[in-house]
Amino acid sequence: MDPPRLRVDDFDYDLPTDAIAQRPVEPRDASRLLVLDRSSGRIEHARFREVGAWLRGGDFLVVNDSRVMPARLMGLRAGGGAAEILLLRPLESHPDLWEALVRPSRRIAVGAAVTLRTGDRLEVGERLVDGTRAVRFDGDPHTIMAAAGEMPLPPYIHDRSAPAERYQTVYARPPGSAAAPTAGLHFTPELLASLEAAGVSRASVTLHVGLDTFRPLEGEFVDEHVIHREWFEVPKETRAALATTRAAGGRVIAVGTTAVRVLETAARADARGGWTDLYITPPHRFSAVDGLITNFHLPRSSLLLLVTAFVQAGMPGADAYAARDALLDAYRSALAERYRFFSFGDAMLII
Repeated sequence: MDPPRLRVDDFDYDLPTDAIAQRPVEPRDASRLLVLDRSSGRIEHARFREVGAWLRGGDFLVVNDSRVMPARLMGLRAGGGAAEILLLRPLESHPDLWEALVRPSRRIAVGAAVTLRTGDRLEVGERLVDGTRAVRFDGDPHTIMAAAGEMPLPPYIHDRSAPAERYQTVYARPPGSAAAPTAGLHFTPELLASLEAAGVSRASVTLHVGLDTFRPLEGEFVDEHVIHREWFEVPKETRAALATTRAAGGRVIAVGTTAVRVLETAARADARGGWTDLYITPPHRFSAVDGLITNFHLPRSSLLLLVTAFVQAGMPGADAYAARDALLDAYRSALAERYRFFSFGDAMLII
């Protein structure tokens, strides 16, 4: 028999507002770390700088090296009202246009101009799927972003005093994300060097984080949600290192849900890059990932479903609800220990 359809409401949980991290801790690796053993349900607490105690020589960290763009643009409409533009990506069909979230979208007509604080202008175009808009720049978009853009912190972060680089990983390289791959924010160069010295190697993939970071699940049932497509790439040297790790019996540890989606997409399609809309929900047969470093995710989110699926994969014979209960037990333990949640919050290692 097919398993019952999963309801979105069943992946909700209560979170006090004071548990949402407003500022990052310093240094990065001073954040808390909850370690969850999937097979036993055992929970341990540590600091992130101690993550190497649960890794071993021959393990392979895969990180997402996408760099966050200064994609939040504030401006004025022709009538004098304020406008906020959050750039997501260039449109595939029209590279001179960008897909963006625009506020207040209903008050901005097609063809309306917005003037930024630098004097640069952009035109807000047609309405696209998912409530986004097409935007055309009067100039080079990346130059304009560099001059007028702000770091696109999530809406639940109200304290915007942290330096912009604190919302980037230390290994961020190609720009293209509208939000940070936040699991990687806990690493310092020193921690990465100590792990490498212990025989834990590292390589990068790229996935430019897009709209689904900001979207709750839609519909009554989990399978009614449609995930937004995002661009990914797996370098040749990463593919070779993955094969070497597998052949030697090492574990692949994904740093973040974005790295999971890249690895699982590439494994299924034998792909080196392209667009992925892989939506990982329970049950899911993971073919490329043995461990996961991640943050604590929003209720009713596709990321919470992905992590639930990963927990279930390590619990032979368990259904999705048993895995959800194990994960939310870990979340409740984190709340009892006063962990900090979401983008600037603490971390989990799931093995």
